[in-house]
Amino acid sequence: MQKQPQRIRALAAGVAIAAAVVAMAPAARAANAADCPNDGVVRFGVEPFDTSAKLVPIYDHIGKLLGEKIGCEVKIYVATNYNAEIEAMRSGKLEIGEFGPLGYVLAHQIAKAQAVAAFSSKDGKPDTYWASLVTYPSSGIKTVAEIRGHSFAFSDPASTSGHLFPAYGLRKAGIDPDKDIKALYAGSHTASYEALYNHKVDAGELNSEQLESATQRGHYKEGDIVFLWKSNPIPTDPITVRGDLAPAFKARVTQALQTLDLSSLPEADRKIMGLGGARFVPQTDGAYDGIRDLVKTLHIDLDKLS
Repeated sequence: MQKQPQRIRALAAGVAIAAAVVAMAPAARAANAADCPNDGVVRFGVEPFDTSAKLVPIYDHIGKLLGEKIGCEVKIYVATNYNAEIEAMRSGKLEIGEFGPLGYVLAHQIAKAQAVAAFSSKDGKPDTYWASLVTYPSSGIKTVAEIRGHSFAFSDPASTSGHLFPAYGLRKAGIDPDKDIKALYAGSHTASYEALYNHKVDAGELNSEQLESATQRGHYKEGDIVFLWKSNPIPTDPITVRGDLAPAFKARVTQALQTLDLSSLPEADRKIMGLGGARFVPQTDGAYDGIRDLVKTLHIDLDKLS
């Protein structure tokens, strides 16, 4: 883990090598349609919101389902960090990307990302998740205000539930997240939670998806964590297409994503993804205007995250 200024410098280095990935899933093969890009290959980027070992088999399955619908080979790339995925789309190295809400706001601004789909809830609408501020019982911290002066684990500067909303929760309690805590950036939600679980920090962020993942790993049971603050519902990650794709191909991919049936994914995998339902459903750019408003409220400079 690194202090924030060092983390931002590390992100800048990551942007320079955005093509690097921690894993590439096996390709989903299909009879290629005539307008498939890149000699028949569609590149689908995923932010590293969990470990590569967890994400690759899940998204490989999704890539195969999508490839069958659009008639192209789909390759899944799990990015090295949030900003590397944004830069990969900006440089034309991804046709599809799943971004966190904050990452999407930045990707829409600089990388032509267009939200077209999202994970569904049980009632068939775009799903939501939540962020929180947590500690462990023996830390002695009983309220958000008491986090002042303590070490605190964020996940990534460009993370919605791992930075934006926790920072908001701290500020509501009168704590400046840049000055009043010993802020550490772990690099992922999993790393942030493990730092807290192993008592390497006194408090940290935790979102509902990581809580499920930690439960499956055997690293969470009721009573292990003290919840100090929880956010209102947050729109879940948008699935995006690059805006400058050929119109006919973009329309086909969009239609496929908005109707993709994920019921063949194991229930445990759907829980890791925060998928209340069993499919993707249509999503719009306007769903993330609340994220944009929060960015303004917290005076976050998106340019410093890129």
